[in-house]
Amino acid sequence: MEKTPTPTHCPYCALQCGMNVVPLPQGGVEVAERPDFPVNRGALCGKGRTAARVLSPAVRLTAPLVREGGRLVEAGWDEALDRIAARLGAVRRRHGPDALGVFGGGGLTNEKAYALGKFARVVLGTSQIDYNGRFCMSSAAAAGTRAFGLDRGLPFPLEDIPRTGCVILVGSNPAETMPPFLRYFSELRENGGTLIVVDPRRTRTAEQADLHLAPRPGTDLALALGLLHLVVAEGRTDEEYIRERTTGWTEARAAAMAHWPEQVERITGVSVPELRAAVRMFCAPRAAMVLTARGPEQQSKGTDTVSAWINLCLATGRAGRPLSGYGCLTGQGNGQGGREHGQKADQLPGYRRLDDPAARRHVAGVWGVPPDSLPGPGRSAYELLDALGTDVRALLLMGSNPVVSAPRAAHVEERLRSLDFLAVADVVLSETARLADVVLPVTQWAEETGTTTSLEGRVLLRRRAVDPPPGVRSDLHVLRGLARRLGVRTGFPADPEEVFEELRRASAGGPADYSGITYRRLAEGDGVFWPCPEDPAAEGAADGREERPRAAGAGEGTPRLFLDRFATPDGRARFVPVTHRATAEEPDAEYPLLLTTGRVVSQYQSGAQTRRVAELNAAAPGPFVELHPRLAARLGAADGDPVAVVSRRGRAVAPARITGAIRPDTVFMPFHWPGEGRANTLTNPALDPTSRMPEFKSCAVRLEVLGPGT
Repeated sequence: MEKTPTPTHCPYCALQCGMNVVPLPQGGVEVAERPDFPVNRGALCGKGRTAARVLSPAVRLTAPLVREGGRLVEAGWDEALDRIAARLGAVRRRHGPDALGVFGGGGLTNEKAYALGKFARVVLGTSQIDYNGRFCMSSAAAAGTRAFGLDRGLPFPLEDIPRTGCVILVGSNPAETMPPFLRYFSELRENGGTLIVVDPRRTRTAEQADLHLAPRPGTDLALALGLLHLVVAEGRTDEEYIRERTTGWTEARAAAMAHWPEQVERITGVSVPELRAAVRMFCAPRAAMVLTARGPEQQSKGTDTVSAWINLCLATGRAGRPLSGYGCLTGQGNGQGGREHGQKADQLPGYRRLDDPAARRHVAGVWGVPPDSLPGPGRSAYELLDALGTDVRALLLMGSNPVVSAPRAAHVEERLRSLDFLAVADVVLSETARLADVVLPVTQWAEETGTTTSLEGRVLLRRRAVDPPPGVRSDLHVLRGLARRLGVRTGFPADPEEVFEELRRASAGGPADYSGITYRRLAEGDGVFWPCPEDPAAEGAADGREERPRAAGAGEGTPRLFLDRFATPDGRARFVPVTHRATAEEPDAEYPLLLTTGRVVSQYQSGAQTRRVAELNAAAPGPFVELHPRLAARLGAADGDPVAVVSRRGRAVAPARITGAIRPDTVFMPFHWPGEGRANTLTNPALDPTSRMPEFKSCAVRLEVLGPGT
């Protein structure tokens, strides 16, 4: 009898493409197209098409591991959970609850992210919890919140992008990071719209642009201010919109006018004629958008940089209007939901602030604990990792691989090794899991049911399609087992729908209100956009929510935010005056070049899963150093020569890839690999003062060309 395909979603990026999981006659499953899902209409990248490969027991963990005599050996589940609970309990008794750390991931489902945050605060009583999403979207989240009163990656659905007049895409290369997304830009141009790409490299995405601006890494803030200066100087501001829907314009305008075009050209390397062309293209149509990604955000001034791009939208009346606005292209599969429901050091479920007494009362009431028992805000992700082995003595880590993905990675690896105890729950034996005292094998996307929230704020249902291998359990089972062993017998169900029902109550009335979303509602459609209050009559009643008829097929909930008011107390958007400043580490005589990092199409994040897929490894077998022909000639480097990239934090070695697609003063490395080619050995952990985002995108380096066999 033929088995029915299971409709579900890709385990990788925040596009959350729809796919079908199809049983094979000989056993196992494969991924097939799902043309009915509107976001990708059946299109899948190589990572999505091969996602079923990682389900194989041959490439993943299938039994708990415990460290004995310096080696990881197989153990039973009771032994592994007993050991974790005993060691966490011992550290807490000796050093206090804040000696316990919890580190999560942007790939965890909403249910798991919610349960992990609750476990940290209710069971462990620790404030020391954060997640790797702090490395991805936190600057955009901070800037969006202070401008609009609310952070949702895209405040409009993806379907609006082809219908706008112009898009400025800043620091994003979706041709490599989320290929099915490119069709939105193709349709934009087919409809007569224009695309401006801002990137130091002439990427595959930049090649499709009507205008490519290639600023020096770390100067996106000056670029945005220079564009706003020209908007003012050329009389292109929307004064009626500014007067009726914003505050703070006088101060923001003064800050921008201090960045005249010729000065911006010197800082960024983008010529004045290119600046003027960008302003004309952006201001000519009735509607336009600015979309940012990691390029401007992963900087020690990332929040201010995003604020400058938001100011450009506000000054031209391009926010809170149909087919216009600012949006952030979230990276990780559940990067949006992961930051909404309690993994971040300063947040409670529903995107509530941990230091808000009313928020604490509400969530504590759902959890059945006194509000004053909840710990306060803790350290951000890098600060938490930096404290390992000193203030934080034991760590529970789920769904992250900081040995490869964290900045100053050699130092982070050293801090992990210095812990009294490390427990890791993961699908595969990642580089971080190899350091653990206990490793727990957990289920992955097609083996479990749960929800994720895509880059457009669409909450989706991932359905279980296959049984996990014997010996594999879900993260929810792990948290329930540990909670019981640590004295909390209730409140941690292993059933994901039961967890989601509690999440609904905890989020009710919060900025990210999921209370009106149910598994049944998700199963009957193509997802629901938050905020979605429980009472349908209340939709559109809260600040910033849509009060107008929805577009056909846009889904339920709130596809479009801010059309009538922003989510601020007075309903107005806030201009934030910002000024350009240098990166934390500028080139000098010893380190004369800038390094920037990013991704390649066939690998994902730290590569822990994609590096186990033969087809993907064949396409992207290892790291490389991208450099301009003029720089290569000066160094005497030929294509393929081993090159050492050296920063103040360490040294990485990879083959040279010579291309005219990069600036002569800049080198690029992808960050998916461990070992001697680990790009994050080099990167700078200098933090944005608001978002606590590290400066992945710019650090000073020098190059050394190595001889054969070096």
